[in-house]
Amino acid sequence: DGKGAGEAREEKKPLKPCCACPETKKARDACIIEKGEENCGHLIEAHKECMRALGFKI
Repeated sequence: DGKGAGEAREEKKPLKPCCACPETKKARDACIIEKGEENCGHLIEAHKECMRALGFKI
């Protein structure tokens, strides 16, 4: 599901993927570091949903 990852529709002010959804990103990254990516699918999906809601195509 990596089609167009990191590309945003710049209709309003451009938001970089690195700056979008800091809460879900922080939780996801902490989980991956502590438990490994395979145990953090729910947080990874939550972050993707947040990014999609902001118009990122991931």
